[in-house]
Amino acid sequence: MLSKIKNLLSISSADYLGAGISGIFWFTLATLISPEEFGEIHYYLAIAGLAYGISFIGSSDAISVYVAKKIQLQSTLSLLSLVIGTISAIVIILHFTRIDVSFLLLVFIVNDLAIGYLLGKKLFVSYSKYILTQKSLTLALGISFYFIFGPDGIIYALALSYVHFLIIIYKIFRSSKIDFSVLKSHAGFISNNYLMKLLTVVETQVDKIIIVPLIGLEILGNYALALQIVFILMIFPGIIYKYTLPQDATGVETKRIKMIALVIAVGLSILGITLLPTILLEFFPKYSDAVTAIQIVSITIVPAAIAHFYTSKLLGMEKSKTAVISRALKAITVIVGILLLAPTFKIIGLSVAFVLSAIIETVFLVLSYHLWIKRST
Repeated sequence: MLSKIKNLLSISSADYLGAGISGIFWFTLATLISPEEFGEIHYYLAIAGLAYGISFIGSSDAISVYVAKKIQLQSTLSLLSLVIGTISAIVIILHFTRIDVSFLLLVFIVNDLAIGYLLGKKLFVSYSKYILTQKSLTLALGISFYFIFGPDGIIYALALSYVHFLIIIYKIFRSSKIDFSVLKSHAGFISNNYLMKLLTVVETQVDKIIIVPLIGLEILGNYALALQIVFILMIFPGIIYKYTLPQDATGVETKRIKMIALVIAVGLSILGITLLPTILLEFFPKYSDAVTAIQIVSITIVPAAIAHFYTSKLLGMEKSKTAVISRALKAITVIVGILLLAPTFKIIGLSVAFVLSAIIETVFLVLSYHLWIKRST
């Protein structure tokens, strides 16, 4: 029990301290630039994120599960992802003439490969060190690059903050041989994880790409700040998920810790609805449109926590098809919701679409899991 608590504390301390450090950077940047400039940066982050989702074969979850089960696939998946990522980076340079966005795409892939490996090995202390180093570099390089190069230097700074993860990539390639023949017997799980990761990226990034032509950069800037504030609270369910996935994959009981996490998630949701809007108005008066968005999006914390718990259980059993369908429903809901609601209701429409997508995903996961359990007994 003590070792479980220690491992969980390693993940939680890294994610919360990291979010705090990252938050200091983004919130400082928000006070220095206009909502339009903030929105433009997040627009290009979304381009890099979408390209990363397309390029990354499998997912960090797949890497984590296979490493935990000692199935030697990490080098093969890493090579495939980096080659496809390089092609995507070239496409971005040709289409957007943005070398910084291409660079960011590649290090996003490096980051997820490394995290999957560390969590699969259950090297939770090492995970925390790498995460905190990356977040510290985000703050130091981000602020420095802003004052030296202006807003145009921000994405370069973010990309450089991930470079130390290359050490883990080196270890991945040393830990197993590249063998494409091994992929065949695991193609279903890898494909489903790829689709699930891609759909998650579509759901979290395409909204920002759609928003710009629909309602403009200023609203995107307000919406992006609201999401960043609420996502700090949503870190907790993500921490539990990172801890439970390798445990569920190896048959370790996680029910009690998930129940405690759900109670905490409810408290965090209430905090987001009641306290965060006051803090935002105090420190970010230029972003007043984000107040209502924060209150609405905070509702998402509870269904997101439940979705994490059921996804962990399903992936741990390599039952990834249900998780893929749930992410597809979520992605479709948020895109359709934005297209229908945003032109009329602006940032409120964006926020409602975000919440509805999370609820639909969670309901589907819960019903599907219990139906599967009922059929198998």
